[in-house]
Amino acid sequence: MIEKELSTEEKILISASKVFTEKGFSGTRTRDIAEEAGINLALLNYYFRSKEKLFDQVMKAKIVLLFGQILPIITDEKTTLEEKIDLTTEKYINILSKNPNLPVFVISEIQKKNSELTSIIPIRKVFNNSSLIKQIKEKRPDMNPLHFLVSFLGMTIFPFVAKPIFNAFQIIKDDEFQQFIDERRKLIPIWVKTLLELKVES
Repeated sequence: MIEKELSTEEKILISASKVFTEKGFSGTRTRDIAEEAGINLALLNYYFRSKEKLFDQVMKAKIVLLFGQILPIITDEKTTLEEKIDLTTEKYINILSKNPNLPVFVISEIQKKNSELTSIIPIRKVFNNSSLIKQIKEKRPDMNPLHFLVSFLGMTIFPFVAKPIFNAFQIIKDDEFQQFIDERRKLIPIWVKTLLELKVES
C-alpha cells in the first residue's frame, strides 16, 4: 500500500502540534515549527499568517480529539447508561494511550486562555441535553450528574496527567504504565457503575 505524501500544510500542522505540546503556546516560536517541519519560515507564514492562527488550528484538533470523539457515545439514545460507561471508558483509554500528553496540554492552555473552548465544541449545551445526563438523572435523581462526570474524568484522565509525577518519584516505570492503564480499562466501568448504585446518607 502506497502512503499518501503529506501536503506542506499537513506537515506544518503535525509539526506545530508536536512543538506546541512540548513547549506550550508562549514557549513556542514559529521558527521552531518551521524547523520541525523542514521548511523555511517564509513558507510557514504563507500558510499561517501568525502563531495565534496556527495555534487555534492545533488547539481545535486537540479539543476535538479529547472531547469530540465521545460525543456520539453520550448522545446515543439507543444505548443504555451501562453501555455508555463501557464504551466511553474504552474510547478514552484508547485516545489517551496514543496521546498521553493531550490532557496536560489542553488543560494548561485553556487555563492560560489561549483558546476559547466553547467556540470549538459547545460542551455545556451538548452534555446538558445528552442522553447520558438524562439517564443519570433517571437512575440517581438525588445526585447531581456533575459528580458522576467529574469522577469518571478523574478516573480516566488523571493517571495520564500524573504520569510525570509517577516517573519523577519512581512510583511506576514507563514499561509498567501501560499495564496499569490496561487494568484501569477494566476497573473504571466497575467503579463508576458502583458509584451510581451507592446510597448517600442524608
